[in-house]
Amino acid sequence: MKIVGKNQKEGTMDIIPETLDDLWHLSRIIQEGDDISSVTTRRIQDTSGDKLRSDRGVKKTFVLGVHIESISFHMFTAKLRLTGTITKGPEDLIPLGSHHTVEVKFNTPLTIKKEKWSKWALDRLDMAIKASKKLSAIIVLIEDGTATLGLIRQYGIEYYGPIQSNISGKRVVDKNRPKEQIEFYQKIVKTLFKFKDIQNIVIAGPGFSKENFYKFLEDNYSDLAKKSILEATGSSGRVGISEVLKKGTVEKLSSENRIAFEMKDINDMLKLLSTNHELVVYGKDEVNTAVNMGAVKKLLVRDLNINSEDMESIMNLCENMGGKVSIISSEHEGGEQLNALGGVAAILRYPIK
Repeated sequence: MKIVGKNQKEGTMDIIPETLDDLWHLSRIIQEGDDISSVTTRRIQDTSGDKLRSDRGVKKTFVLGVHIESISFHMFTAKLRLTGTITKGPEDLIPLGSHHTVEVKFNTPLTIKKEKWSKWALDRLDMAIKASKKLSAIIVLIEDGTATLGLIRQYGIEYYGPIQSNISGKRVVDKNRPKEQIEFYQKIVKTLFKFKDIQNIVIAGPGFSKENFYKFLEDNYSDLAKKSILEATGSSGRVGISEVLKKGTVEKLSSENRIAFEMKDINDMLKLLSTNHELVVYGKDEVNTAVNMGAVKKLLVRDLNINSEDMESIMNLCENMGGKVSIISSEHEGGEQLNALGGVAAILRYPIK
């Protein structure tokens, strides 16, 4: 995600979303009552001729302002829709006050206006921007002694390679072939180790080479194998990498990574609740008491509860007193489990009862 402009006096932020995670962050940052503006396309009835061009009208593209009434995010279709009443736009084309849905698109600027930008909204923006600088995944496209790497960054894809082997052709009988194959795999691994903090590795290709390389990782580099998944493609090289990208595999893995960290926090809390319940409190009143006593080690808040009354001040106080805050998405089971506890819970440093 990129911030390309801001106006503190007017409370506006100009943002360009680049990935699925960016859309997810924005679905939590944008709230009912905010105003947004973006380039959008709407079907307009064309009455300029002697008769209507068609019953369906024609598509027009323009900048539209909308006062938000509802937010809808669909992870696996990669769509963020913002619905509300139109506040600005070409009045000859659209009536102000009518309803419209803006679909937020990748690499298209979006202006968000708030009466007040909370610390948590700004922190979430900062989190998304920092994530954009990291290497979220590497695609290893491998076939017949050639490997091409696609380095997936939030701003786009960077190609590396090809990495070539000295493996003899399939029809050539060569007693050194197994040794040459291992040397080839070692070259790929050596290249992978050049990149720090790899979150995911997608090993892809049209043949069986991907399975053989994955087995090599399992036997020799288990840490890399744990980060890897297999994906079949019909092509090799950059075309094969494009196939993987079109399938949405990388975006899904990124989302699953985030969910895994959130689920760990939920499971840690639930385990304590069953084994040492005095170290867990839940519900807004109980948590508020614990935070004010400085007893909270980690505060877990469901994302949809952040905007409830006083929750932001509770979160700020927790951090100021040395506690950590974990925001749990309502999009997965962990969010549902936390919702059953009132949307907020806390792991304590010591019992308070």
